[in-house]
Amino acid sequence: MRKQQTYQWPQLTVGVCYYPEQWDEAMWREDLRRMREAGIRCIRIGEFAWNKVEPEEGKFTFDFFARFLDVAEEAGMKVIFGTPTATPPAWLTEGYPEVLNCRQDGVPYRHGMRRHYNYNSPVYRLLSARIVEALASHYAPHPAVVGWQIDNEINCETCDFYSESDTDAFRTFLQEKYGTLDALNRAWGTVFWNQTYTAWEEIYVPRTTIHNSTNPHQVLDYIRFVSDSAIRFCKMQSDIVRKHCKPGDFITTNGLFGHLDNHRMMDEALDVYTYDSYPDFAFCMNEHPLQSRNLNDRRWSQHLMETRSVCPHFGIMEQQSGALGWNTRMESPAPKPGQMTLWAMQSVAHGADYVSFFRWRTSVMGTEMYWHGILDYDNRDNRKLRELKEFVQKLQPIQELAGADYEASFALVRDYDNDWDAELDAWHSRLTWKSQEEIFIAAQLAHTPMDILYLLDSTEAAELLRYPVLFYPHGLILTEEHAALLRAYVEQGGTLVIGARTGQKDATGQCVMAPMPGLLAEATQTDVTEGTFVGPADGVVCMDWAGQSLDTGVYNEVLALTGPEATVLARYAGNYYAGAPALTERRLGKGRILHFGGTFTRDTVRAFLDYLNLSEPWGDVLTLPADCELCVRRKGETRLFFVLNYAAAPQTVTLHVPLTDMETGETAEGAVALRPYEVKVYRK
Repeated sequence: MRKQQTYQWPQLTVGVCYYPEQWDEAMWREDLRRMREAGIRCIRIGEFAWNKVEPEEGKFTFDFFARFLDVAEEAGMKVIFGTPTATPPAWLTEGYPEVLNCRQDGVPYRHGMRRHYNYNSPVYRLLSARIVEALASHYAPHPAVVGWQIDNEINCETCDFYSESDTDAFRTFLQEKYGTLDALNRAWGTVFWNQTYTAWEEIYVPRTTIHNSTNPHQVLDYIRFVSDSAIRFCKMQSDIVRKHCKPGDFITTNGLFGHLDNHRMMDEALDVYTYDSYPDFAFCMNEHPLQSRNLNDRRWSQHLMETRSVCPHFGIMEQQSGALGWNTRMESPAPKPGQMTLWAMQSVAHGADYVSFFRWRTSVMGTEMYWHGILDYDNRDNRKLRELKEFVQKLQPIQELAGADYEASFALVRDYDNDWDAELDAWHSRLTWKSQEEIFIAAQLAHTPMDILYLLDSTEAAELLRYPVLFYPHGLILTEEHAALLRAYVEQGGTLVIGARTGQKDATGQCVMAPMPGLLAEATQTDVTEGTFVGPADGVVCMDWAGQSLDTGVYNEVLALTGPEATVLARYAGNYYAGAPALTERRLGKGRILHFGGTFTRDTVRAFLDYLNLSEPWGDVLTLPADCELCVRRKGETRLFFVLNYAAAPQTVTLHVPLTDMETGETAEGAVALRPYEVKVYRK
């Protein structure tokens, strides 16, 4: 069982990111006054300001932030202080070039951007520990400081590290994991293409190769190593800060990035987790082509679900307030009237009890001068500031929501081994990311609130049994521990849905010499006789299920029954395997397991949701159009229903029972019109 988060916000709180080092000191008091007037009660500072405390190596000055914290306390503003290790100063990178991260071909990333360091440089760890100790010992006692952010967006910009320090640390990581070269060679299958290692010094982090194709088992361990390095770096800092924190203060970090076991980092180093939410990425020109079929900004709910899996009662450290852009990339339209509030309420609906907007004022300098904040360059009151105030007002009637749980009808199961394997294995990737997206989209369109649930070493069956249904679409890597856990879930009453290529690999990423679905074959009483991608000449391959013709996706497996308790629910209707089983079901203990030989599409998932009685679970309470999302948060016997309209046009929601409109306090029933981008919250 995972460790419980050790901090929750006692009330719904609104914050903002502020950079006192970027503005004339004469502006501080007025900025803080305007923030307080708008309803902001907490600010984040300091995460890029190493030089303000250590302008030269070993020479510390604390006056700058001491003055600012005093002004903040005077204004009644609480502060989250960031450790500044995401942007080492020029004196450090110039004096110690070994701290720099490198490209895969060994070329260093130079000073001038951010996150250009590597976690494994001994000198960088030493100097980082020193600055964190200086900051925490000096500022943690200040009454304005209530929390600490470790670094900034760990593994953002890049989650690959190829410095000499990383190679040294990778060798140590592997020696601790495998003990002997013989064990490593077996795990990596180095007999293939004559890659056998005879000395630890022959092993490097992945290097440039022809077609940049590398040993997949080595790369899987390398990703695990990157995650371990980042977590150790975060924990080193949090251990230092924790020595100086006042009782009740918290430690967090922000973002949700690749090659990182965020659950382990949360459990080992943090009190609460925060996410940076920028739904306008869906509309960025030259970055993310507009695909309304994939729900655009509504897709950020999937990221919020993943954050919730890490930390059930999380915060948002950076909530979008304006257009996005750097001077080198990313051009986005400004949020339309109502969208800033919509996206902030999207965060609250999914479990955020703290929402901090990025940023108070748009920077007039630097790479992010087009990454717009609440105020623009001219510093005048504007539409975004008015919308911020409206958002604060929308939170007042739902303050009881703080600490409320998100109520999901089912969960999508993921695990880090398969996420990481899908990054390095193109065959795995093509199945996994598409199926996960289609499951999310189908649930959204069926107005079925869902969770994401990670299988961890600490996961117990009781955690799985919170959900009547689990989808585990393509668990290629399947361990005995996870197979036993999933079987226990089914035997104790759960319904498990698995998809193509389940159980194909072991923990090293090597394919097992056993029929799929591997370690779950006895539980499903099925056998995979063959599998194939659906090629361009094959058209769409469907299965016939209870009178429906349903697309079976990009990859199909031909199934066969191996036991008397398994039954066929659907058969393929095309390609050379027409008539063969495509979907089976087996009752096992108090539950059942469905084995789907295909990959998931939204129409197929909707059929699963209908079959499993999951579609429109709140249909007796309210009916929503497709352009609206439904979220449910529960505290005790009270439920709050969030209805979010992502469309640029009005939408009509039908309330089938009397509900309290939390904004007006009045009872509502029947047809209710929502304005473009409007959010309604109802109490039952």
